Amino acid sequence: MSLGRTRGWRAFLLGCHSAAIFAASSENERSFSLVPDMSVTPLSARRKAAETDRRRRILESAEHAFVRHGFHATTMQRVAEEAGMSAGNLYRYFPSKEAIVEGLCELDQAEMAVAFAELMAGDRHILEAMRCALSRHVLAKPPEKARLLVEIWAEAGRNPRVAAMTRAIDAEVRARIEELIDAAKAAGVASQRLDSRFGARFFVTFVAGVFKRIATENDFNAEAETPMAIGVLKALLAGALIPDPHAETR
Repeated sequence: MSLGRTRGWRAFLLGCHSAAIFAASSENERSFSLVPDMSVTPLSARRKAAETDRRRRILESAEHAFVRHGFHATTMQRVAEEAGMSAGNLYRYFPSKEAIVEGLCELDQAEMAVAFAELMAGDRHILEAMRCALSRHVLAKPPEKARLLVEIWAEAGRNPRVAAMTRAIDAEVRARIEELIDAAKAAGVASQRLDSRFGARFFVTFVAGVFKRIATENDFNAEAETPMAIGVLKALLAGALIPDPHAETR
């Protein structure tokens, strides 16, 4: 809970308490019934905040374990050891590795929502905003984060539940990129020739390749790769990258 919301809630409780005291001057027998139990809700809020913080720390520990040992080889016991807790306590928060992946996906979705909201805010030229997002959220991805993505993609090939989660996230990312391309076209910074759905599919494929390189190339140089990535983005928005209508499909 944010500090602002906490202060607002305390102010509300204080107001209720003051109202009860005022009412007591004329109805002493009913005064105690008007005073709320001020100990229950704050305590519950603190417990909820502690639980949320513990879940986040477990997910961070799971990330480290997955990157170090590989997703498939990492057991719940290893995750518990990484988090500094017993396996039994870990199962209170996450009953399986799939549940941990689900938690990681939820965090990614929350971060993604913030990133796309910044892009759609309109404070900067949309093309410049997209270029900054490409540099910040793709090319600057930490290697351990990229390796975790590759590990989860590999597990998706074996585990139908993980595959369903990754497909759902990919679908959401493509939908949001389509919105960005539509906005770019409406603003006149993207060609009307560009099909937004194709553009989103191409961009997701391109970004996945970049993440794979970050994960596997120890000498990956984001600064050196930036001109290429920006060039691809500009070519895409200019309508220079379009499907070949004559290509054979089998």
